[in-house]
Amino acid sequence: MSRQDRIRLRIAQEAARIMSEQGIDEHGLARRKAASRLGVGAIRSHPSDEEINAALIEYHQIYKPQAHAEELVRLRNLAAEAMRFLAAFVPVLSGGVWDGSANQYSPIVLHLFADTPEDVKRRLMDGGIPFDEEEHTPPFDDGKQTKQPAFTFYADGTRIDLLLFPLTWKGRTLRKRGDQRPGGTLADVLALLGRHAQSSLEK
Repeated sequence: MSRQDRIRLRIAQEAARIMSEQGIDEHGLARRKAASRLGVGAIRSHPSDEEINAALIEYHQIYKPQAHAEELVRLRNLAAEAMRFLAAFVPVLSGGVWDGSANQYSPIVLHLFADTPEDVKRRLMDGGIPFDEEEHTPPFDDGKQTKQPAFTFYADGTRIDLLLFPLTWKGRTLRKRGDQRPGGTLADVLALLGRHAQSSLEK
């Protein structure tokens, strides 16, 4: 491993520790804090979000495997419930709750596909769910960046971010690491929960 790779790994590990212990869910902020603590200024030595996520998963497995597993089950069950409620918009779970790097401070991130933002807004209002309107910029493989609507609400003390996309964009590819999919459908999430349950029975 080169010196630069070692520095990237140290920053990723420190950023993961900061995110887990301080409740920070913003990779950029954790990365800057970690680099500052380690006295590293060169941007080229900074790890990617994916590298920090990998370090987060490793951190949880080493320092609090049982608590993390239980929290992940809670978050994925909550995500599944939200996905059922929003089934008309073909929800896809993304972010740390999907890839396993999430902790108790992490939001549930759902990608939704709708004809208009008003369709999603109406569904939330019909369900009596208070929400905030925001915007997000999806990072597509083709490099295009177009602001899209987003909604945020809370359930069981957990923030749920709904990132909206036009129906015509369904199937377009978000930037991702290697062949790793950027998210999973409700069926995928239920399969993960089934594996959790099976693992618990085998212990």
